[in-house]
Amino acid sequence: MINTLVAEIRKKNAPIVVGLDPMLSYVPEKLQSKAFAAYGETLEGAAEAIWQFNKAIVDAVYDLIPAVKPQIAMYEQFGIPGLTAYERTVSYCQSKGLVVIGDIKRGDIGSTSEAYAAGHLGRVQVGANTFSGFHEDFATVNPYLGSDGVKPFLKVCEKEKKGIFVLVKTSNPSSGEFQDRLVDGRPLYELVGEKVAEWGGTLMGEDYSYVGAVVGATYPEQGRALRKIMPKTFILVPGYGAQGGKGTDLVDFFCEDRLGAIVNSSRGIICAYRNEAYARFGEDNFADASRAAVQDMLADINGALDAAGK
Repeated sequence: MINTLVAEIRKKNAPIVVGLDPMLSYVPEKLQSKAFAAYGETLEGAAEAIWQFNKAIVDAVYDLIPAVKPQIAMYEQFGIPGLTAYERTVSYCQSKGLVVIGDIKRGDIGSTSEAYAAGHLGRVQVGANTFSGFHEDFATVNPYLGSDGVKPFLKVCEKEKKGIFVLVKTSNPSSGEFQDRLVDGRPLYELVGEKVAEWGGTLMGEDYSYVGAVVGATYPEQGRALRKIMPKTFILVPGYGAQGGKGTDLVDFFCEDRLGAIVNSSRGIICAYRNEAYARFGEDNFADASRAAVQDMLADINGALDAAGK
């Protein structure tokens, strides 16, 4: 699947991913009202509203981007109906030719980790039949429990030709409380990065590994160091836009082939209609505002890469 992601990025000249992380408050009033009229002010109504919101945005941007990243927590808060909306979103995006990165941040050990890996990237046996539960193409994984929590995902990735992005240096302000702590004189995130490179060395695509890393746009210096530690690792970069990251911050996350990184924007895209820069579209045309925001993001990142000679 890493080969597919690379091919789509090249084809669309778009090293970006749209985060489909909808809070109900992000959904325009008209969509909410229609969903509530059909299902009531219920979990089912909320799930319908966010599904329709997602669908409209995907329809508006799928030709510009290679991938989407739905954050499962935004769906889990609505219980079983929310998870149904999550799976519908995954399926719909794949039907549009998009690579889906399931932002699930799972991390456990033994049979629990095996179950997470099977449910999101692999298959589960039911009698004589096998099923793929949420069937994302990639998943985010928390490595804090060590190799025991990651190896079940590696096994599934090898079998299914799918991938993971391991949390290495996250974009949130308090990430340094643990990730920056020195271990034998080195920050912990560097040691995790070395482990990611080791895991990935056994699961290579044509140019990059099935095992990627998550490194926040808000920490460009750390990103520069980690790029050297993980030369064959694709980096998923959150923190662009609403969290403060911009194109010029991200040049060193990329390799000399202009690949090696994919930059995420969530609120900056799906809530673009609320941004003064896109106010001209209005709430009724929220999806058109999202398309314009994607185009501006592409111009920013590709312009920065051009200026850097990549």
